[in-house]
Amino acid sequence: MNNIQIIREHLLRGKKTVAVAESVTAGLLQFALAGAEDAAQFFQGGITTYNLGQKYRHLRIEPIHAEQCNCVDEQVAIEMAKNVCKLFCSQWGLSITGYATPVPESDNQLYAWYAIAHGDEILLSQQLHATSGAPAAVQNWYADMALTAFANVLQFGH
Repeated sequence: MNNIQIIREHLLRGKKTVAVAESVTAGLLQFALAGAEDAAQFFQGGITTYNLGQKYRHLRIEPIHAEQCNCVDEQVAIEMAKNVCKLFCSQWGLSITGYATPVPESDNQLYAWYAIAHGDEILLSQQLHATSGAPAAVQNWYADMALTAFANVLQFGH
């Protein structure tokens, strides 16, 4: 069974929903979840925010801290996951923020932070490190890793 099927089954069985807040994956999490059978019964929707202004405006991240880390760290991912639950009236929130291309702000490293929230409780937050690759491949890998983590949290707890 793939991750989307696992997520679907657990959320439908528990009559729960998920919403996503993403940056680096540019909608890939939303695309994957929306493609599931009966998606409208468990997927509330998502938002892609690519800069500090939009992350603050829509996801209420703390702007001073976010500016200091270019919106890429654990605290930002946690705030995104918690606040997307509120924004979409969802029990579960999944977020990700990071870098898919080497830039000076990341010391030319490829990494991302994702977080999984159940309401106001963070069940998992983790940093991902990509080696190298085309930006689209890195984005897809990040999305797969975040969805795998969410499926595991639903299946096995935290």
